Amino acid sequence: MKAALYTSTGPARQVLRVDEVDRPLPGPGEVLVRVHASGVNPTDWKARSGAFPRPVDGFQIPHHDGAGVIEAVGEGVDRARIGQRVWVWLAAHGTRWGTAAEWTVVPARQAMPLPDGVSFELGAMLGVPAMTAHRCLFADGPVTGKAVLVAGGAGAVGHFAIELAKWRGARVVSTVSTPEKAELARKAGADLVVNYRAADAADQVRGFAPVADRVVEVALGANLALDLAVSGPPTVIVTYAADGPDPVLPVRSCMSVNVTLRFVLLYGVPAEALDAAAADVTAALSAGRLTELPVHRFPLADIATAHEAAERGVTGKVIVIPG
Repeated sequence: MKAALYTSTGPARQVLRVDEVDRPLPGPGEVLVRVHASGVNPTDWKARSGAFPRPVDGFQIPHHDGAGVIEAVGEGVDRARIGQRVWVWLAAHGTRWGTAAEWTVVPARQAMPLPDGVSFELGAMLGVPAMTAHRCLFADGPVTGKAVLVAGGAGAVGHFAIELAKWRGARVVSTVSTPEKAELARKAGADLVVNYRAADAADQVRGFAPVADRVVEVALGANLALDLAVSGPPTVIVTYAADGPDPVLPVRSCMSVNVTLRFVLLYGVPAEALDAAAADVTAALSAGRLTELPVHRFPLADIATAHEAAERGVTGKVIVIPG
């Protein structure tokens, strides 16, 4: 099969190539998926760049997320799943078989049914972003009737955090930096969108909800002062990204509002929580509550260009089409 791969880490154009490799075979408990769309996440290009070194077992096919059709199953998997449309998550975690290839092989639990009418491209956008958003929102209980602040509502995690929170009955305010991003956050369903650079940003958020119950945070160092300004004893600030300088924690200010800080990295989330997230994301898809971000499509041959676009932080989602 054709696959994008690297054998050492570094800049995209120096280490990524498209090559022919043997198609993987599904082992016990696994499924073989013909990949129709592969999503690029920051964790994918950071692993490839060497920013977060991980061992390379001969070669590494990148990308955790994708969508396609099950073509074969291993021992112990119901053969009725052959032909099923699926979205897959964490495909490259602990294995070389990422989704930037014509086929991938994953444990059966990591191939979730993709409802009829849902595009492969939307399926390939889920995985890391939607399941991270789910963990940020629900690790500390339901959000029904609660006020949720989503920082960076135009990003992939922010987008799905808005949609999942609204699906579960929350009131949502989102912060963004540009009118273009504000429109994306509104389309996702945010009740209020605030430019976080505005001098009265905290007042606007407090006007919507005096205290936020959840804060889904993309940039803790940059946004902590705003987060604390809208926090109180029920607030849980959940951060899922580590870009930029680490914050200096104002301990007294955190104590004064009795805030709780939670940190999320999907690789360390308990298996049962990951399974619950995957099930909920599929239910939200079936209910028509999750939508696509703007798509930037690249053929497999342009894998390096795709990674460079993702690294630049293009607004929307970078999708690679293997076939």
